[in-house]
Amino acid sequence: MRDMTRREFVATSAGTVLAGAVGAAQQSPLTPRRVVERIQANLGVTWRAETVDTFKAGNPDTAVRGIATTVMATMSVLERAAAAGRNFIISHEPTFYGHTDSTAEIETDPIYQRKADLIRKHDLVVWRFHDHWHMRRPEPMAQGFFRAMGWEQYFQSSNRIITIPETTLEAAARLAQDRFSVKALRVIGEPATKVTKVGFMPGYGQLPGLMRMLADADLVFTGEQREWEGLYYAHDVVSSARPKGVIVLGHAVSEEPGMKICAEWLKTFISEVPIELIPAGEPFWRPVGQF
Repeated sequence: MRDMTRREFVATSAGTVLAGAVGAAQQSPLTPRRVVERIQANLGVTWRAETVDTFKAGNPDTAVRGIATTVMATMSVLERAAAAGRNFIISHEPTFYGHTDSTAEIETDPIYQRKADLIRKHDLVVWRFHDHWHMRRPEPMAQGFFRAMGWEQYFQSSNRIITIPETTLEAAARLAQDRFSVKALRVIGEPATKVTKVGFMPGYGQLPGLMRMLADADLVFTGEQREWEGLYYAHDVVSSARPKGVIVLGHAVSEEPGMKICAEWLKTFISEVPIELIPAGEPFWRPVGQF
């Protein structure tokens, strides 16, 4: 056997070092920061420089034991996530009660302090996934809602208005109450109103969007609206003898199915840890047990 040349020795040594580095990288723990990098690589949209989709609490370099998606990182969600070993929480909406999650004005508030202590106690990490999740196509919040209603076959990714077999406003409201177990569903319109075109406005909807959608749809499902704007506009529409309806689901209820889709999507490129939706649910209840 011939002696190895200096060049061959250097190349072999470099290869060994490189292989060792790759092996070490492969064995390094999955962190929230790396999860977000994978999300950005797989999302299919250009990442914005200005966005609320940032880390809100915890150390992004913590080892991930499990991932929970949710529409809202409430204290209940955080406690259930910790108990289930899901220490990385991906929340669609704010954690600290404001759009930017600024805590400067609430640092002395006992509820904020309790929530921050809960996050620290269980070594949790919270990241918001709002702007860019809505940018994905098909739009996942609309897709999730229509799937939950049993109408996904009529959904088109470019339109939040679908055409379904004819039903009534009352039947659609009862279906939504059943599918989402909504305790505080609110309905505007005559129960017998015929419905074939259904629109969906997830989360918080604004008046101009509701006006445009009501012009084309028989029924609009919305997460929430300012009552003195959108909802009384809808009330006036109905009072003008126009056969229309609006069903108010509640913000979290309207977007929870979209965060279930988020958990399913994450599983297509993250296999190291368990991933699941932990629902926030609605914060309301009604004293009357009837529809």
